[in-house]
Amino acid sequence: MSTPSRQTAGTLGLRERKKQATRAALSAVALRLALERGIAQITVEEIAQEANVSLRTFRNYFPSKAAAIVDLAHNRADSFVAAFTARPAEEELWSSLTQALLALYPEEPDRNWTARMRLLRNEPALAAEEYKADLAVQARLAQAIAERAGSSVNSDIMPSLTAALVLATAHAALEFWLGSGAGTSLRETLSDAMRRAQPRLPGATDAAAQP
Repeated sequence: MSTPSRQTAGTLGLRERKKQATRAALSAVALRLALERGIAQITVEEIAQEANVSLRTFRNYFPSKAAAIVDLAHNRADSFVAAFTARPAEEELWSSLTQALLALYPEEPDRNWTARMRLLRNEPALAAEEYKADLAVQARLAQAIAERAGSSVNSDIMPSLTAALVLATAHAALEFWLGSGAGTSLRETLSDAMRRAQPRLPGATDAAAQP
């Protein structure tokens, strides 16, 4: 197989960046309109028009308005897995997972983010799309955990169990933070939840994961 020329590689890179920008713009418009009017009051035609693209272009990226609204969840999944794989190999596993989770929220979420989370909790269609995103990130995270441990998701259940536990802990912490009105920050809530949920993994120490 021949190696692509630098010009071809550059063209492909530019094309991909444009596609990502279009996808992000559509998702941002969909989220904004949903927050302003409610998901039932918007159409995919309106989303496409607001984003200055054709309806066909919208359909190329998303099968529904709900999928467009929650697309940031997929971006979050990419960031989470990337942050985990970037952690030092010698670091205790649960600590690496905790730090990767906290890396998703370097700053306290703003009001728009909070409103989006409340929207996701109250709209069944959006919750279903979020669930699909969770399944995808759980599978990818389990694979990353298995690779780090030198095992396989097909021969060892621990990577899948660990990935599922991390996501369940994160969801519980988010739900608690959104609904309790607690004075702690989201990062503090997540860190405390991960500390409490820490399992006894192979090679784990008794020390709690630190933020």
